[in-house]
Amino acid sequence: MKRIALFLATNFAIIIVLSITLRLLGVERILDEEGVNLNLNALLIFAAVFGFGGSFISLAISKWMAKKTMKVHVIDKPRNATEQWLLETVQRQAREAGIGMPEVGIYDSPDPNAFATGMSKNNALVAVSTGLMQNMGQGEVEAVLGHEVGHVANGDMVTLALIQGVVNTFVIFLARVAGHFVDRVVFKNESGHGPAFWITTIVTEIILAILASIIVMWFSRQREFRADEAGAKLAGREKMIGALESLARASGRQVDMPDQMAAFGIRGGMAQGLKKLFMSHPPIEQRIASLRANG
Repeated sequence: MKRIALFLATNFAIIIVLSITLRLLGVERILDEEGVNLNLNALLIFAAVFGFGGSFISLAISKWMAKKTMKVHVIDKPRNATEQWLLETVQRQAREAGIGMPEVGIYDSPDPNAFATGMSKNNALVAVSTGLMQNMGQGEVEAVLGHEVGHVANGDMVTLALIQGVVNTFVIFLARVAGHFVDRVVFKNESGHGPAFWITTIVTEIILAILASIIVMWFSRQREFRADEAGAKLAGREKMIGALESLARASGRQVDMPDQMAAFGIRGGMAQGLKKLFMSHPPIEQRIASLRANG
């Protein structure tokens, strides 16, 4: 649930900052025709600009943020045979997948994990943890790298940013429509926007953000199956299955990755009941079964 709390806190902070900024700049008046009726066309444009803007700003800085938060050592000049092998493997897989060579890095963590992120197919970062390198054989690591290269080749980061932008737009739009309705119909405010508008907008935004995150996480789970298939194609199906089985053995450990990066890792967390709706990754058992069924 930490990811949900972070998502809600972030959205709440954005709403507060935007509300104060737009009121100071006088932009709020654009959304309110003569202080009586909401200008839906202007509101939709406003929601889309901020909905997609926030999503793509996050995407644009994702590689930089990943390097900072995960303390990734980017391999420019290999210091040993392991780093040389990592570079050569990713280079070969990137060539086979038809993408530009990603940056390759290692970060210090006992959690066996890896992730890919970046603005585009030709501007990406693939990183593996020290725990992954220590707990997996070379063939399994090769499959994990293929999985992450698959994410890049499939354009998953951009796709998720687009989906997040769409749901952000509807969250902002519908929350303000609800706030306007309560302000006018329930509290009979005939001009401008009173406290009821802002309170309703914030509460509705929180509720819709939870529902929207379910949609985003569903798409995230589907992309994991596609990335597993990419790993099987680039490294071999048995190697990919072996890598997932190795991750399954480590499933009892906590995923040692910041919440904003967890959706891009190869290993997700565990959940029961309704929490499954908010998982960024499908259960590893399902992923293994899918690979075997498609073999």
